[in-house]
Amino acid sequence: MSESAPHPFTLRQLQYASAVADELSFRRAAERCHVSQPALSAQLAQLESALGVTLFERDRRRVIPTAEGRELLERARGLLVAADDLLDAARERGDPFSGTLRIGVIPTISPYLLPALAPRLRVRFPRLTISWVEEKTDTLVARLEEGALDAALVALEADVGDLAAEVIGTDPFVLAAPRGHALAASAAPAEPAELEGASVLLLDDGHCFRDQALAVCAKARARELEFRATSLSTLVQMVAGGVGVTLLPALSVPTEARRAPLALRPFAAPAPHRTIALVHRRRSPLAPALRELAAAIRAGAGAALSPSSSSPRPASKRARPPRARRRPSGARRPRGSRARA
Repeated sequence: MSESAPHPFTLRQLQYASAVADELSFRRAAERCHVSQPALSAQLAQLESALGVTLFERDRRRVIPTAEGRELLERARGLLVAADDLLDAARERGDPFSGTLRIGVIPTISPYLLPALAPRLRVRFPRLTISWVEEKTDTLVARLEEGALDAALVALEADVGDLAAEVIGTDPFVLAAPRGHALAASAAPAEPAELEGASVLLLDDGHCFRDQALAVCAKARARELEFRATSLSTLVQMVAGGVGVTLLPALSVPTEARRAPLALRPFAAPAPHRTIALVHRRRSPLAPALRELAAAIRAGAGAALSPSSSSPRPASKRARPPRARRRPSGARRPRGSRARA
């Protein structure tokens, strides 16, 4: 194709195709893109005609990408991320804090940090809208790599791949036990070895805090109970009821200690902890603005997090297994769209 010839398809058509590939449903894709199903189908037919390739197999029961379609859809996703980066670069040359930033946050951080942090960020950046997205680490990392998020607040002890990281602070773990429990008898800082043989409650699979707490408990040869909670609040209620003991991030203690009677003990130094950071794509044109945002988050967190002994640093480059291309269920904004929250 000549450089001056118009392209036979549009970014919007690529967004529709990407949405269908994610949802495996024309109806759900149309709802996500805020268009009628006939309009979306017509645009996809034009895209397939322009490409000369059938992208999807369809019948009354299901929609799946064709073999040729899977390869082309992957290229389409790359084009949509590049288009987003082009808009981000233009915004960076103007005022990056006058639009919307899409920031992910894990469930063991969001309810304890955001209520106090969000108002401070509004004061610091009055023209900025932050669209917060709460998900588990794996989902946030995938959405960052796809360009659906600009950054995410996560714990660096989890696998965050090749993302750059701006360290916010450290969050030490605290031992939580029912009042009257043997592990609550001492007021001295706890040693991990004291957990040997103890019945421990942990979060469900998929929470990075579960993996971090499990590492401490496994080393101490503690016994994990069969019950796995979906939230720290559930863990706290179970512990208060006498079911077992657990580990809590110190960030959560001011909130959770008000909800249930607990005996809390900090761990002796060097205490087990997690490192909270704002992560983002290394080549994001918003990187300078995100570093400034991280500094504001660090200041806004105040005493909620301990200062990190290390300066902001890139995340480790650990190998990552291939990711499934299907997103978790739930309507999401098509990649490449810039709808404002």
